[in-house]
Amino acid sequence: MTGSPPTASLSRLMELQNCISNLSLAHEIVVNRDFCFKVSSPPADSLESRVTQIVHRAFWDSLQEQLTCDPPNYNHAVILLQEVKTMLQSLLLPGHVRLRSEMDEVLDMELIQQQVDHGVLDLHRLAGYIINTMASLCAPVRDPEVGALRNLKEPVELLREIFRVLGLMKTDMVNFTIQSLRPHLLQQAAQYERAKFQQILDKQPASLDNTTAWLQAAASEEASAVSARSPSPDSIGPVSTSAILNRAYIRLLHWDPQDHRYPETALMDRARMDALGRRLRTLVLEASVLLLTSTQCGVAVFSQQGFVGKLRQAVAALLEGTDLKGALQGLGETVLQQSGLSLSTSMFLNLNECRCRELTSLSSTPSPLPPSHIGERVQGFLQATLQGGPAKRSPEPPSALRLVSAELANLGTAFGRIVHFNRMVFGPFYAPILRKLYRVYIQRVGHYRLQNK
Repeated sequence: MTGSPPTASLSRLMELQNCISNLSLAHEIVVNRDFCFKVSSPPADSLESRVTQIVHRAFWDSLQEQLTCDPPNYNHAVILLQEVKTMLQSLLLPGHVRLRSEMDEVLDMELIQQQVDHGVLDLHRLAGYIINTMASLCAPVRDPEVGALRNLKEPVELLREIFRVLGLMKTDMVNFTIQSLRPHLLQQAAQYERAKFQQILDKQPASLDNTTAWLQAAASEEASAVSARSPSPDSIGPVSTSAILNRAYIRLLHWDPQDHRYPETALMDRARMDALGRRLRTLVLEASVLLLTSTQCGVAVFSQQGFVGKLRQAVAALLEGTDLKGALQGLGETVLQQSGLSLSTSMFLNLNECRCRELTSLSSTPSPLPPSHIGERVQGFLQATLQGGPAKRSPEPPSALRLVSAELANLGTAFGRIVHFNRMVFGPFYAPILRKLYRVYIQRVGHYRLQNK
């Protein structure tokens, strides 16, 4: 009927959203070792926060009125006790057989209702048992908050705080369960994520368009690099699909934020890749400036205690501004101040054109690493890290990057871990795309050789 809601399409979108949510959550649990759930609350000044406060205040005020009536009205209090019992039961482990039986006996809701009907309900006695049970189940970090409950005498405030602390304890239990299950999840994670992504692909066949374009760009770059290394058309070698993938992954570290065609298979790791890219950019800039400063000022400056550390702190501030040349001039003054040598700022900045362009390119819009010897060595280090795989020892950073070697090695390890897991999950989806690109490459090489005969 005209104007009727598109139920099928909406249902399909909701199923797709559910698949994406489950996939993202499972991926975050496995990849992010620091992942944990936190009790969410709206921003303090938001409309949601104000509405929540009004509703909660109205509820607790209503409970206060009921409990101060003569005789007291325990209808809402009984409902809250039932919810408290349910929350406590959710914290019990399979081995808590005696405690579960004791809880059913003390918090027997039929018995509590009979006590209410006869006007003999002892709310403080029940609250005392609840607090003691919470103390036996809570994590050590919650001991102060559970202990503070014993000092509360007013029933409404006591119940409100019991609910708040129980909410924290439930979050602690969820996080404990995640940590306990993570080793088992790792064994099944790749297969689970692959199956979930296939479900998304079945519902949305265009879900690999950006991934295909991403691999095509990397294949084109790799083909150009192979051709550039070949002295003649007949000596042009094959393009390795592994090299294409490695080049594609490295491109993610320098992704243009204005480019919205981010590969679908890497979306769940985009925040991690962007953070690694920012850190890599800082390290490349630090290594470049440290190398140039070492060349201009000599060992006498670098041997001064604390000089390198202070210089690196100054370099880190370069990325905060847009005027790199002005920032470098300020850095040159910092070098003068630290070294105490009669080296002018103009000497520090009087670099040859190649090195000046190198430093300027480091502060430009993110793009593939600059064609400088520092950038090339960093890219070579990352490629060696990916080629080695997770089971092999990380390669040693080049000597030119000695002063940032520890940070670069840590970055390479984190980058390699993300890439390895991504290849495990999405390798079957990459394979047909790469095979098609390889056939196109072979055809182009054959056509190029014919033209140059």
